[in-house]
Amino acid sequence: MHITLTSKVQILPDEETKDLLIRTMHAYTAACNYVSAHVFASQETRKQRIHDELYREIRSRFGLRSQMAESVIRTVVPKYKALSSSGESWKLIKFSKPQYDLVWNRDYSLKGDVLSVNTLEGRKKTSFCIPGSSLDGKFGTAKLVHKHGKFYLHIPVIHEVPEVSDDGPADVVGIDRGIRFLAAAYDSSGKTTFFSGAQVKAKRAHYKALRKELQRIGTPSSRRRLKAIGQRENRWMNDVDHCISKALAKSYPKGTLFVLEDLTGIRKATERVKISDRYVSVSWPYYDLEQKLIYKAAMRGQKMINVDPAYTSQTCPKCGRRDKTSRDKRLHLFRCTGCGYTSNDDRIAAMNLYRKGNEYLVQSGKSMSLAGGVRSMTPDVTPADTEISESVTNAGGVSLPLQGSHKPLLLGVSLSRGS
Repeated sequence: MHITLTSKVQILPDEETKDLLIRTMHAYTAACNYVSAHVFASQETRKQRIHDELYREIRSRFGLRSQMAESVIRTVVPKYKALSSSGESWKLIKFSKPQYDLVWNRDYSLKGDVLSVNTLEGRKKTSFCIPGSSLDGKFGTAKLVHKHGKFYLHIPVIHEVPEVSDDGPADVVGIDRGIRFLAAAYDSSGKTTFFSGAQVKAKRAHYKALRKELQRIGTPSSRRRLKAIGQRENRWMNDVDHCISKALAKSYPKGTLFVLEDLTGIRKATERVKISDRYVSVSWPYYDLEQKLIYKAAMRGQKMINVDPAYTSQTCPKCGRRDKTSRDKRLHLFRCTGCGYTSNDDRIAAMNLYRKGNEYLVQSGKSMSLAGGVRSMTPDVTPADTEISESVTNAGGVSLPLQGSHKPLLLGVSLSRGS
Protein backbone atom coordinates (compact mmCIF):
# COMPACT_ATOMS: atom_id res chain seq x y z
CA MET A 1 0.00 0.00 0.00
CA HIS A 2 1.03 3.63 -0.38
CA ILE A 3 1.24 6.30 2.30
CA THR A 4 1.65 9.98 1.40
CA LEU A 5 3.50 12.24 3.83
CA THR A 6 4.25 15.93 3.29
CA SER A 7 7.84 17.11 3.65
CA LYS A 8 8.38 20.78 4.38
CA VAL A 9 11.40 22.12 2.46
CA GLN A 10 12.68 25.62 3.19
CA ILE A 11 13.89 27.45 0.10
CA LEU A 12 16.86 29.82 0.48
CA PRO A 13 16.67 32.17 -2.55
CA ASP A 14 18.63 35.37 -3.15
CA GLU A 15 16.83 38.74 -3.23
CA GLU A 16 16.28 38.70 -6.99
CA THR A 17 14.78 35.21 -6.90
CA LYS A 18 12.59 36.18 -3.92
CA ASP A 19 10.95 38.98 -5.89
CA LEU A 20 10.46 36.70 -8.86
CA LEU A 21 8.85 33.97 -6.73
CA ILE A 22 6.46 36.49 -5.18
CA ARG A 23 5.45 37.82 -8.60
CA THR A 24 4.93 34.28 -9.86
CA MET A 25 2.74 33.37 -6.88
CA HIS A 26 0.59 36.50 -7.30
CA ALA A 27 0.16 35.86 -11.03
CA TYR A 28 -0.76 32.22 -10.38
CA THR A 29 -3.32 33.21 -7.73
CA ALA A 30 -4.86 35.85 -9.99
CA ALA A 31 -5.19 33.23 -12.74
CA CYS A 32 -6.88 30.84 -10.27
CA ASN A 33 -9.47 33.50 -9.39
CA TYR A 34 -10.04 34.20 -13.10
CA VAL A 35 -10.69 30.51 -13.84
CA SER A 36 -12.79 30.19 -10.68
CA ALA A 37 -15.07 33.04 -11.78
CA HIS A 38 -15.50 31.35 -15.17
CA VAL A 39 -16.35 27.97 -13.62
CA PHE A 40 -18.79 29.60 -11.19
CA ALA A 41 -20.61 31.45 -13.97
CA SER A 42 -20.69 28.58 -16.48
CA GLN A 43 -20.91 25.69 -13.98
CA GLU A 44 -18.58 23.81 -16.31
CA THR A 45 -16.26 21.40 -14.48
CA ARG A 46 -14.82 19.40 -17.39
CA LYS A 47 -11.10 20.10 -17.45
CA GLN A 48 -10.71 19.62 -21.19
CA ARG A 49 -13.55 22.02 -21.99
CA ILE A 50 -12.12 24.65 -19.63
CA HIS A 51 -8.67 24.13 -21.14
CA ASP A 52 -9.99 24.69 -24.65
CA GLU A 53 -11.79 27.88 -23.59
CA LEU A 54 -9.24 29.50 -21.27
CA TYR A 55 -5.73 28.13 -21.85
CA ARG A 56 -4.54 30.82 -24.28
CA GLU A 57 -6.28 33.57 -22.32
CA ILE A 58 -4.56 32.49 -19.08
CA ARG A 59 -1.14 32.54 -20.72
CA SER A 60 -1.53 35.91 -22.41
CA ARG A 61 -3.39 37.70 -19.59
CA PHE A 62 -1.21 36.56 -16.67
CA GLY A 63 2.07 35.75 -18.39
CA LEU A 64 2.11 32.16 -17.17
CA ARG A 65 4.17 29.48 -18.84
CA SER A 66 2.43 26.46 -20.40
CA GLN A 67 2.74 24.04 -17.48
CA MET A 68 1.71 26.74 -15.00
CA ALA A 69 -1.47 27.45 -17.01
CA GLU A 70 -2.31 23.73 -16.94
CA SER A 71 -1.73 23.63 -13.18
CA VAL A 72 -4.11 26.55 -12.61
CA ILE A 73 -6.97 24.55 -14.16
CA ARG A 74 -6.03 21.46 -12.12
CA THR A 75 -6.01 23.58 -8.95
CA VAL A 76 -9.43 25.17 -9.46
CA VAL A 77 -11.63 22.46 -10.98
CA PRO A 78 -11.24 19.80 -8.22
CA LYS A 79 -12.42 22.33 -5.63
CA TYR A 80 -15.70 22.83 -7.46
CA LYS A 81 -16.10 19.08 -7.98
CA ALA A 82 -15.59 18.56 -4.25
CA LEU A 83 -18.19 21.25 -3.61
CA SER A 84 -20.72 19.44 -5.79
CA SER A 85 -20.03 15.99 -4.33
CA SER A 86 -20.40 17.28 -0.76
CA GLY A 87 -23.91 18.50 -1.47
CA GLU A 88 -23.12 22.14 -0.64
CA SER A 89 -24.75 24.96 -2.57
CA TRP A 90 -22.89 26.31 -5.59
CA LYS A 91 -20.75 29.27 -4.59
CA LEU A 92 -17.80 31.27 -5.86
CA ILE A 93 -14.48 29.94 -4.58
CA LYS A 94 -11.91 32.67 -3.98
CA PHE A 95 -8.14 32.27 -3.67
CA SER A 96 -7.08 34.98 -1.25
CA LYS A 97 -3.55 33.88 -0.34
CA PRO A 98 -0.77 33.84 -2.97
CA GLN A 99 0.00 30.28 -3.96
CA TYR A 100 1.66 28.18 -6.63
CA ASP A 101 1.24 24.45 -7.32
CA LEU A 102 4.29 22.85 -8.92
CA VAL A 103 4.35 19.56 -10.84
CA TRP A 104 7.36 17.31 -10.20
CA ASN A 105 9.98 17.37 -12.98
CA ARG A 106 8.00 20.01 -14.87
CA ASP A 107 7.80 22.92 -12.43
CA TYR A 108 10.37 21.78 -9.89
CA SER A 109 13.20 19.27 -9.50
CA LEU A 110 15.82 18.44 -6.89
CA LYS A 111 19.40 17.51 -7.58
CA GLY A 112 21.84 17.31 -4.71
CA ASP A 113 21.35 20.45 -2.64
CA VAL A 114 19.94 22.51 -5.53
CA LEU A 115 16.25 23.16 -6.19
CA SER A 116 15.14 24.17 -9.69
CA VAL A 117 11.84 26.10 -9.79
CA ASN A 118 9.78 27.23 -12.77
CA THR A 119 8.93 30.97 -12.66
CA LEU A 120 7.50 33.65 -14.94
CA GLU A 121 11.01 34.11 -16.33
CA GLY A 122 11.88 30.44 -16.70
CA ARG A 123 13.81 28.09 -14.42
CA LYS A 124 15.64 29.46 -11.41
CA LYS A 125 18.02 27.48 -9.22
CA THR A 126 18.34 28.00 -5.48
CA SER A 127 19.52 26.15 -2.40
CA PHE A 128 17.21 24.55 0.17
CA CYS A 129 17.22 22.76 3.51
CA ILE A 130 15.03 20.01 4.96
CA PRO A 131 14.61 20.52 8.74
CA GLY A 132 13.95 17.17 10.41
CA SER A 133 12.37 15.36 7.47
CA SER A 134 13.26 12.96 4.65
CA LEU A 135 12.71 13.02 0.90
CA ASP A 136 12.89 9.28 0.26
CA GLY A 137 10.01 8.25 -1.99
CA LYS A 138 8.03 9.34 -5.03
CA PHE A 139 7.24 13.06 -5.25
CA GLY A 140 3.85 14.56 -6.06
CA THR A 141 2.58 18.07 -6.88
CA ALA A 142 4.13 20.48 -4.39
CA LYS A 143 2.81 23.79 -3.05
CA LEU A 144 4.94 26.92 -2.72
CA VAL A 145 4.21 28.87 0.47
CA HIS A 146 5.46 32.32 1.50
CA LYS A 147 5.12 32.82 5.24
CA HIS A 148 6.73 35.27 7.66
CA GLY A 149 9.18 36.35 4.97
CA LYS A 150 10.32 32.77 4.29
CA PHE A 151 9.63 30.43 1.39
CA TYR A 152 8.64 26.81 1.87
CA LEU A 153 7.90 24.03 -0.58
CA HIS A 154 5.43 21.47 0.75
CA ILE A 155 6.22 18.26 -1.12
CA PRO A 156 3.92 15.20 -0.86
CA VAL A 157 6.19 12.14 -0.73
CA ILE A 158 4.62 8.75 -1.50
CA HIS A 159 6.05 5.86 0.53
CA GLU A 160 5.46 2.17 -0.15
CA VAL A 161 4.66 0.12 2.95
CA PRO A 162 3.77 -3.59 3.17
CA GLU A 163 0.07 -4.45 3.20
CA VAL A 164 -0.96 -5.44 6.73
CA SER A 165 -2.61 -8.87 6.91
CA ASP A 166 -5.42 -9.92 9.26
CA ASP A 167 -3.65 -13.22 9.91
CA GLY A 168 -3.02 -13.65 13.62
CA PRO A 169 -2.92 -9.97 14.75
CA ALA A 170 -0.71 -9.29 17.75
CA ASP A 171 -3.42 -7.30 19.52
CA VAL A 172 -6.87 -5.77 19.04
CA VAL A 173 -7.49 -2.27 20.39
CA GLY A 174 -10.91 -0.62 20.51
CA ILE A 175 -10.67 3.19 20.38
CA ASP A 176 -13.63 5.41 21.26
CA ARG A 177 -13.33 9.07 20.25
CA GLY A 178 -15.13 11.92 21.94
CA ILE A 179 -14.95 15.46 23.27
CA ARG A 180 -14.52 14.80 26.98
CA PHE A 181 -11.94 12.12 26.21
CA LEU A 182 -10.33 12.63 22.81
CA ALA A 183 -9.62 8.90 22.80
CA ALA A 184 -10.27 5.96 25.11
CA ALA A 185 -8.45 2.77 24.07
CA TYR A 186 -9.20 -0.73 25.39
CA ASP A 187 -6.82 -3.60 24.47
CA SER A 188 -6.65 -7.37 24.78
CA SER A 189 -4.88 -7.23 28.13
CA GLY A 190 -7.80 -5.34 29.70
CA LYS A 191 -5.90 -2.05 29.88
CA THR A 192 -7.76 1.17 29.13
CA THR A 193 -5.91 4.36 28.17
CA PHE A 194 -7.66 7.73 28.34
CA PHE A 195 -6.61 10.92 26.55
CA SER A 196 -8.39 13.78 28.26
CA GLY A 197 -9.98 16.53 26.20
CA ALA A 198 -10.26 19.02 29.09
CA GLN A 199 -7.21 20.99 27.99
CA VAL A 200 -8.44 21.10 24.39
CA LYS A 201 -11.88 22.31 25.45
CA ALA A 202 -10.35 25.08 27.59
CA LYS A 203 -7.99 26.14 24.79
CA ARG A 204 -10.81 26.26 22.26
CA ALA A 205 -12.87 28.42 24.63
CA HIS A 206 -9.90 30.77 25.11
CA TYR A 207 -9.45 31.32 21.38
CA LYS A 208 -13.17 31.75 20.82
CA ALA A 209 -13.43 34.42 23.54
CA LEU A 210 -10.28 36.15 22.27
CA ARG A 211 -11.56 36.35 18.69
CA LYS A 212 -14.95 37.59 19.85
CA GLU A 213 -13.37 40.36 21.93
CA LEU A 214 -10.99 41.47 19.16
CA GLN A 215 -13.83 41.52 16.63
CA ARG A 216 -15.93 43.59 19.03
CA ILE A 217 -13.16 46.19 19.46
CA GLY A 218 -12.66 46.52 15.69
CA THR A 219 -9.60 48.81 15.85
CA PRO A 220 -6.63 48.52 13.46
CA SER A 221 -4.50 47.03 16.23
CA SER A 222 -7.18 44.43 17.09
CA ARG A 223 -7.41 43.43 13.42
CA ARG A 224 -3.64 43.05 13.31
CA ARG A 225 -3.89 40.87 16.40
CA LEU A 226 -6.58 38.72 14.77
CA LYS A 227 -4.36 38.28 11.74
CA ALA A 228 -1.40 37.34 13.95
CA ILE A 229 -3.49 34.67 15.66
CA GLY A 230 -4.22 33.20 12.23
CA GLN A 231 -4.28 29.43 12.29
CA ARG A 232 -2.55 29.15 15.67
CA GLU A 233 -5.47 27.23 17.17
CA ASN A 234 -5.55 24.74 14.29
CA ARG A 235 -1.79 24.23 14.45
CA TRP A 236 -2.01 23.51 18.17
CA MET A 237 -4.88 21.04 17.69
CA ASN A 238 -2.97 19.41 14.84
CA ASP A 239 -0.04 18.84 17.19
CA VAL A 240 -2.32 17.31 19.86
CA ASP A 241 -3.71 14.84 17.31
CA HIS A 242 -0.17 13.98 16.23
CA CYS A 243 0.83 13.28 19.85
CA ILE A 244 -2.21 11.09 20.56
CA SER A 245 -1.97 9.05 17.34
CA LYS A 246 1.78 8.60 17.83
CA ALA A 247 1.29 7.47 21.44
CA LEU A 248 -1.32 4.92 20.37
CA ALA A 249 0.77 3.53 17.50
CA LYS A 250 3.93 3.28 19.63
CA SER A 251 2.12 1.62 22.55
CA TYR A 252 1.27 -1.54 20.60
CA PRO A 253 3.34 -4.05 18.59
CA LYS A 254 3.49 -4.70 14.88
CA GLY A 255 0.35 -6.43 13.61
CA THR A 256 -2.04 -4.63 15.98
CA LEU A 257 -5.59 -4.09 14.72
CA PHE A 258 -7.07 -0.72 15.76
CA VAL A 259 -10.88 -0.60 15.72
CA LEU A 260 -12.59 2.81 15.44
CA GLU A 261 -16.24 3.69 15.03
CA ASP A 262 -17.39 4.86 11.60
CA LEU A 263 -18.43 8.47 12.22
CA THR A 264 -19.56 9.24 8.68
CA GLY A 265 -22.32 11.86 8.85
CA ILE A 266 -21.67 12.73 12.51
CA ARG A 267 -21.06 16.38 11.61
CA LYS A 268 -24.77 16.93 10.96
CA ALA A 269 -25.55 15.60 14.43
CA THR A 270 -22.99 17.88 16.09
CA GLU A 271 -24.60 20.90 14.43
CA ARG A 272 -27.93 20.14 16.12
CA VAL A 273 -26.69 20.69 19.69
CA LYS A 274 -27.63 23.83 21.62
CA ILE A 275 -25.88 27.03 20.54
CA SER A 276 -23.76 27.36 23.69
CA ASP A 277 -22.12 23.95 23.00
CA ARG A 278 -22.09 24.09 19.22
CA TYR A 279 -18.57 25.51 18.77
CA VAL A 280 -17.09 22.72 20.87
CA SER A 281 -18.96 20.02 18.97
CA VAL A 282 -18.38 21.27 15.42
CA SER A 283 -14.65 21.84 16.10
CA TRP A 284 -14.23 18.26 17.36
CA PRO A 285 -11.22 16.95 15.34
CA TYR A 286 -12.29 13.29 15.15
CA TYR A 287 -11.46 12.91 11.44
CA ASP A 288 -7.99 14.45 11.72
CA LEU A 289 -7.09 12.06 14.54
CA GLU A 290 -8.31 9.11 12.47
CA GLN A 291 -6.27 10.11 9.41
CA LYS A 292 -3.10 10.53 11.45
CA LEU A 293 -3.59 7.16 13.13
CA ILE A 294 -4.11 5.48 9.73
CA TYR A 295 -0.72 6.45 8.34
CA LYS A 296 1.20 6.14 11.61
CA ALA A 297 -0.20 2.63 12.12
CA ALA A 298 0.58 1.66 8.51
CA MET A 299 4.18 2.85 8.89
CA ARG A 300 4.54 0.56 11.93
CA GLY A 301 2.94 -2.50 10.31
CA GLN A 302 -0.41 -2.01 12.05
CA LYS A 303 -3.94 -1.78 10.64
CA MET A 304 -7.07 0.28 11.34
CA ILE A 305 -10.69 -0.55 10.50
CA ASN A 306 -14.01 1.28 10.99
CA VAL A 307 -17.07 -0.48 12.39
CA ASP A 308 -20.70 0.45 12.98
CA PRO A 309 -20.85 2.56 16.19
CA ALA A 310 -24.51 1.79 16.91
CA TYR A 311 -25.25 1.13 20.60
CA THR A 312 -21.57 0.86 21.63
CA SER A 313 -22.28 3.13 24.62
CA GLN A 314 -25.56 1.40 25.53
CA THR A 315 -24.50 -2.25 25.46
CA CYS A 316 -23.02 -4.04 28.46
CA PRO A 317 -19.72 -5.73 27.46
CA LYS A 318 -20.20 -8.31 30.23
CA CYS A 319 -23.73 -9.65 29.70
CA GLY A 320 -24.62 -8.12 26.31
CA ARG A 321 -27.77 -6.36 27.57
CA ARG A 322 -28.63 -3.22 25.57
CA ASP A 323 -30.47 -0.47 27.42
CA LYS A 324 -30.02 3.27 26.89
CA THR A 325 -31.02 3.90 30.52
CA SER A 326 -27.84 2.11 31.61
CA ARG A 327 -25.84 5.16 30.58
CA ASP A 328 -25.84 8.36 32.64
CA LYS A 329 -24.52 11.00 30.23
CA ARG A 330 -24.36 13.67 32.94
CA LEU A 331 -22.09 11.59 35.16
CA HIS A 332 -20.39 9.84 32.20
CA LEU A 333 -21.18 6.57 33.93
CA PHE A 334 -22.49 3.22 32.68
CA ARG A 335 -24.31 0.88 35.08
CA CYS A 336 -25.88 -2.18 33.46
CA THR A 337 -29.56 -2.57 34.38
CA GLY A 338 -29.13 -6.31 33.99
CA CYS A 339 -25.92 -7.51 35.68
CA GLY A 340 -24.94 -4.25 37.40
CA TYR A 341 -21.56 -3.94 35.70
CA THR A 342 -20.31 -0.38 36.18
CA SER A 343 -17.62 1.67 34.47
CA ASN A 344 -16.92 4.89 32.58
CA ASP A 345 -19.21 5.21 29.53
CA ASP A 346 -16.33 5.98 27.13
CA ARG A 347 -14.51 2.90 28.39
CA ILE A 348 -17.65 0.84 27.75
CA ALA A 349 -17.71 2.08 24.14
CA ALA A 350 -14.02 1.19 23.68
CA MET A 351 -14.67 -2.30 25.09
CA ASN A 352 -17.54 -2.85 22.66
CA LEU A 353 -15.38 -1.66 19.76
CA TYR A 354 -12.75 -4.17 20.88
CA ARG A 355 -15.43 -6.88 20.78
CA LYS A 356 -16.49 -5.82 17.28
CA GLY A 357 -12.85 -6.02 16.18
CA ASN A 358 -12.78 -9.65 17.31
CA GLU A 359 -16.06 -10.31 15.50
CA TYR A 360 -14.51 -8.85 12.34
CA LEU A 361 -11.63 -11.32 12.64
CA VAL A 362 -13.98 -14.26 13.18
CA GLN A 363 -16.07 -13.29 10.14
CA SER A 364 -12.85 -12.99 8.11
CA GLY A 365 -11.89 -16.51 9.19
CA LYS A 366 -8.98 -15.18 11.26
CA SER A 367 -8.18 -15.55 14.94
CA MET A 368 -5.87 -13.99 17.49
CA SER A 369 -3.59 -16.76 18.66
CA LEU A 370 -1.94 -16.72 22.05
CA ALA A 371 0.34 -19.25 23.68
CA GLY A 372 -2.65 -20.46 25.69
CA GLY A 373 -5.18 -20.54 22.86
CA VAL A 374 -7.54 -18.11 21.14
CA ARG A 375 -8.63 -14.83 22.69
CA SER A 376 -12.27 -14.44 23.61
CA MET A 377 -14.53 -12.13 21.64
CA THR A 378 -15.99 -10.82 24.90
CA PRO A 379 -13.84 -8.43 26.99
CA ASP A 380 -12.52 -10.23 30.05
CA VAL A 381 -14.08 -8.22 32.88
CA THR A 382 -13.56 -8.99 36.53
CA PRO A 383 -15.36 -7.84 39.71
CA ALA A 384 -12.62 -5.24 40.15
CA ASP A 385 -13.91 -3.54 37.02
CA THR A 386 -17.17 -2.69 38.76
CA GLU A 387 -15.55 -0.66 41.51
CA ILE A 388 -16.03 3.09 41.27
CA SER A 389 -12.78 3.84 43.12
CA GLU A 390 -10.43 2.58 40.39
CA SER A 391 -7.09 4.32 39.86
CA VAL A 392 -5.18 5.52 36.82
CA THR A 393 -1.48 5.26 36.16
CA ASN A 394 0.49 7.69 34.05
CA ALA A 395 3.56 6.88 31.96
CA GLY A 396 5.80 7.39 34.98
CA GLY A 397 3.99 4.72 36.98
CA VAL A 398 2.52 7.16 39.51
CA SER A 399 -0.91 6.05 40.71
CA LEU A 400 -3.55 8.77 40.89
CA PRO A 401 -7.12 8.48 42.23
CA LEU A 402 -9.95 8.61 39.74
CA GLN A 403 -12.55 11.15 40.82
CA GLY A 404 -15.70 9.08 40.48
CA SER A 405 -13.79 6.74 38.11
CA HIS A 406 -14.38 9.10 35.20
CA LYS A 407 -12.19 12.16 35.67
CA PRO A 408 -8.53 11.49 34.79
CA LEU A 409 -6.86 14.89 34.54
CA LEU A 410 -3.80 13.97 32.50
CA LEU A 411 -3.59 14.10 28.70
CA GLY A 412 -2.76 10.39 28.55
CA VAL A 413 -3.59 8.08 31.46
CA SER A 414 -4.28 4.38 31.63
CA LEU A 415 -6.60 2.15 33.63
CA SER A 416 -5.83 -1.55 33.94
CA ARG A 417 -8.21 -4.35 34.83
CA GLY A 418 -7.98 -5.19 38.51
CA SER A 419 -6.33 -1.84 39.44
